[in-house]
This record gives sequence, C-alpha cells and structure tokens, in this order.
Amino acid sequence: MNDIFVEKFGGASVNSAKAVKNVETILKLSEKKRIVVISAMGKTTNHLENLVNNFFNKKDIEEEYFYILNYHTQLIEELFNNLDASTALSKLQELCRELINRLNSLSSTDYNFLYDSIVSFGERISTMIVSEFLNQIGLKNILLSAKDIIKTDNNYRDANIDWMATQYAVEQNLLPLFSCYDTIIVQGFLGGTKEGLFTTLGREGSDYSASILAHCTKALSMTIWKDVPGLLNADPKRIKQTTKLSSVPYREAIELSYYGASIIHPKTIKPIENLSIPLYIKSFVSPLDKGSVICDKQELIPKVTNYIFKDNQILLSISPKDFSFIGEKNIAIIFSILAKNKVKVNLMQNSAISFSLCFDENRNILPQLLDDLQEYYNVKYNISLQLITLRHYTPEAVESVLRNKKILIEQKNRTTAQFLVEDIE
Repeated sequence: MNDIFVEKFGGASVNSAKAVKNVETILKLSEKKRIVVISAMGKTTNHLENLVNNFFNKKDIEEEYFYILNYHTQLIEELFNNLDASTALSKLQELCRELINRLNSLSSTDYNFLYDSIVSFGERISTMIVSEFLNQIGLKNILLSAKDIIKTDNNYRDANIDWMATQYAVEQNLLPLFSCYDTIIVQGFLGGTKEGLFTTLGREGSDYSASILAHCTKALSMTIWKDVPGLLNADPKRIKQTTKLSSVPYREAIELSYYGASIIHPKTIKPIENLSIPLYIKSFVSPLDKGSVICDKQELIPKVTNYIFKDNQILLSISPKDFSFIGEKNIAIIFSILAKNKVKVNLMQNSAISFSLCFDENRNILPQLLDDLQEYYNVKYNISLQLITLRHYTPEAVESVLRNKKILIEQKNRTTAQFLVEDIE
C-alpha cells in the first residue's frame, strides 16, 4: 500500500466558488494518495441547526430551507462557470428534496435524532459539490459516504465510534479504492449506525473524522487547512496580539481542546497520538507557509499563555431540598440526570450543601433538565455567561481578561486558571 495522507478542509475553506478553487490549487501542489475530509460550506451547519430548531418548536422553516438551497445553487453556478453544472445542480435538488421528505417523515419529539438526520445534509451537499467540480477539472476522485466508513452507535449528536467496525469498513470499502484513485473524498462530522442512519460526532467533529481515518489507514500525516497561519495562542477576534505556536505536544493539545480551544475538536488528538501521526495546521491562504505541528515533542514552543473563551454558558446551582450534604449519592444522581439530557459539564464546583456547574447553553434541552433536577433539588440558574480559561497563565494575563467582569466561579491549579464571569453593567 502506498503512503497515505489525510487532509481536512473546514467550512471557511469551501465557503465560496473562489475558496473551492483554492482547494483545487492546494491539492495540485503535490501528487499523493490522500483522503480529503470536507465540512459543510460556510455557515450551512448554523442554518441547518436553525431549521431543526424551528421544526422542533413548530415554527416556520421556509426561510432557512431556501437560504440553504439558494446559497449552494449560487455557489455551484459561480464555481462551474464555463463547465457543465447540470449534474451538480440536479444532485443538489435531489438532496434538498430528500431533506424535506425526511422532515415530513420524522417525529419532532426526539431532538437529537432529528438533529443528526437533518444537519448531516450540510456535509453531504458540500462533498458532492467539491467532488463533482474536481472531477470536471481533471482531478479524478471518488466520493464515499461517511456513514459507510465511520461506524458508530446510536448516541445521536455525539456518537461513539465502533473502532473494530470502522477499521473493517476502511479496509474493505476505502483502501482498495486507492488502486484506481489518488483522491478519496469523505464527509467530515458524520458517521453511520449499523442500521444505515446518519449520526454526528459532536459540533466541529470534522477534525475527529480526519483523525479516525488517519488512524485506521496509518497515514503518514494529517493536515487541517484553516483561515489562520497555524495554531494560535488565542482567537485573534478576542486578543489583538496573538502568537503562533510552532510546535505543540500531543498532551498539551489535548488539554487545550478539552478546555475549548476552537481550532481542534477535543477527541481529535488521541487516535493520531497512538500511532505518532503528526498533525499539521496550515493556512489555506498561504499553503506553502510552515504552519504549526502537533507531535510527540515534550515542550510547547513558544511557551506562552493560551487564552480560551466559551460564550453562552449556563450556571446551575443545585442544593438538596432536605439540606443534606452534597456527597457521592447526590453527585451520582445529578450526573445521571446530566447524562440523560446529554449535558457536557465545562466547569463544576461543590460546597457542603451546594453543587454548581456550567455548560453550553441549549434552550431546547434546559426545560427538561430543570424538570428532572427539580424533582430532587432546589435549582437556580444564570444564563449568558462566559467561561475564560488561561493555560500557562500569568498575573498580567489574568488581569487583562477580568477587566469589567464579575467572577461567579474561580478555579486555579499550577498551569491553568478558569473564571466563569458576567459583564459588569
């Protein structure tokens, strides 16, 4: 088997006709056997989420549906220009009809199943368009459905990988194709159950998809193409002076992703770390620049404070109705309720008679979560909060992020400081 490389293109790298043509340019920089993992185009996932939420809450879906249809129609017309766009346009219409038929056939009571059934159309449309375009301009490729390769359980919206089934599917359905094709295109973010239903791997899960495929094919490297020059120590929209991290140890990358660094999906690192596969993060604007690498080095280079911001946080404060202590039994009950409602805790803290936690805001899940908790506990909550995490913090860094903020929860250890805050009015 020839050496295999895995490359992932996010939504920003395929959000326009010009961007897709840039993908073509990057792929033509070198000839190699590669798996290309592609996300939904631009903000399509957001619009599909809005469509799902509107349908779930029995609101009008027409505006979001036609945005998705018209956005992709216009992109195809601009992208193909002097080429034959009829096949791509026909396949787009077919996928959009399937989307409506799925909505008409689904019950709106299971939000998570509904979400995966509909949001999966973003990646299905984007990969179809890119595959059709590349074939027309002479870059021969084949498009595989992720649900036939990445096998998962039925834990919708955050599916767990069936590693044995996925490895078998890769060996049977993907690797043999390299005898005829140098480029195989697969949807990011998606997997499939043994019943053949689409699942999603968690928000921003396309990185994880690429990592799974890199592991199962024993790839020489994995590359994520971004709209930034590499892995930065902060979101440039939040911090004016950012620093590019040239080399990041696997363990450090896992810590950063765990705390919410948006450039890497939390589950991405482990599959490639197990085989010491380097992960390159490079700019699709300047593809020849060096970028950053996550690898088996021991030290973060350079060692600077990393800033991570998570907006739209909810703080729950939970206390037993009988004023009993928050011990193992109460914590077990609380976490069973959180698991039932698929809530991921970003920060938690307890005292003798109170347990506090924060998580990403989801107004569709909150009412049921509160009902379940209030059966046993008194519950208070705050919304629209921000969680700030500083990795390798300094006093100056702490001071800079807490200006005009009220601290609700503060936690520190030797390397990491976290603050749940709200703005001071």
